Amino acid sequence: MRAAPVTPNGDQIRWVELPGAEPARLYLHGLGASSPVYFAAAAAHPLLTGRRSLLLDLLGFGISDRPADFAYTLEAHADTVATAVAAAGLDRVEVVGHSMGGAIAIVLAHRHPGLVSRLLLVDANLDPIAPDRKRIGSSGIASYTEEEFLAGGREEVAEQAGPFWWSTMRLAGAEGLYRSALHLARGSEPTMRELLLGLDLPRTFLYPAVDGEPDGADGLRAAGVRVVAVPDCGHNIMLDNPEGFATEAAVALGLG
Repeated sequence: MRAAPVTPNGDQIRWVELPGAEPARLYLHGLGASSPVYFAAAAAHPLLTGRRSLLLDLLGFGISDRPADFAYTLEAHADTVATAVAAAGLDRVEVVGHSMGGAIAIVLAHRHPGLVSRLLLVDANLDPIAPDRKRIGSSGIASYTEEEFLAGGREEVAEQAGPFWWSTMRLAGAEGLYRSALHLARGSEPTMRELLLGLDLPRTFLYPAVDGEPDGADGLRAAGVRVVAVPDCGHNIMLDNPEGFATEAAVALGLG
């Protein structure tokens, strides 16, 4: 495990690092998740192994620090990730981002030009989402006020999340989980979709075939984004269909 301070207060982001050749690869997890848990098998897959890989936990999640005074906006997350990457001695990385991690990866590439060489988005958030208490995820969490969430909403979310998701979500700081969900639901300005369309680098968007094509797929393709369906999986593509994920990821990352 490695670590780097990423805030003026010295709060640390931590990551599990796998040795290998460069260009290095950075893995970013989704809301309530942890990169070493969600991406370890993918990073070690024969089609993807051999690269220096950073399985990084965002500030507020997993093995990273959980400050209560951090903003947890998409932009703030992206900037702390950039600081951690620099501390690792890297000035260019391929980025694999799942769900919220994909949204942050887009913002990272926009705010830190030249840092991201390739972008693989795994069923990532591209648009704002309206708060909805009946939905699981960022939309449901964003339907609470922060006070409501801290006073009991977190326990309600735990029941909805189920034991698998909660096994990593329970490691998140309550403030970090709430604020990250709130800002993910609100989206960036311009939106993640608009930022993605404007990026000048290889970009791939993977989605579960069962869900059908994502909204705006034709517009993504017109801007040069590869939009690829992966069969036999849900939202957690790399966990549900490791072989399918690795095969498409290898193509996206220039290995296939």
